[in-house]
Amino acid sequence: MSIYRRSLITLVVLGAIGTLAGRSIGQAKNDPATKIKAELDMTAAGWNEGDLSKYLAAYVPEATEMTGDGPKGGVEEIEKTMKAGFWKTGRPIQTLHYESIAVRMLGKDHALVTGQYVLTGGGRPDRKGWFTTVWQRGGKNWRMIHDHS
Repeated sequence: MSIYRRSLITLVVLGAIGTLAGRSIGQAKNDPATKIKAELDMTAAGWNEGDLSKYLAAYVPEATEMTGDGPKGGVEEIEKTMKAGFWKTGRPIQTLHYESIAVRMLGKDHALVTGQYVLTGGGRPDRKGWFTTVWQRGGKNWRMIHDHS
């Protein structure tokens, strides 16, 4: 086999590998689990920046949350819950991150997400809790429609 032929074959193989790798990266960006985890990261960033509106941006306006008194509706209610609890001083005392995130698709436009929230710092003991959220795709975005934390 001539050097030119080997070079041409090598270029074709490398081009195919590059195309497949590019496709995998593009698919990962569009993967629902990747997008939902990115939205969760944005909520944690908003929390840690003391930006409640950024934290709440992951919810649809009519989102519901589970409370000790049962489900309550509307992102305004979720905001009230946050302000009455973690955000009493206008910003949270501890920082937030998530662990053990599992995304289970419920069809192509809905997902059940479970995981653990972890609050640390602020001179207080660390706090962990499990959550279950339900997400809905709206165009390219994923938003939370129910939160049971």
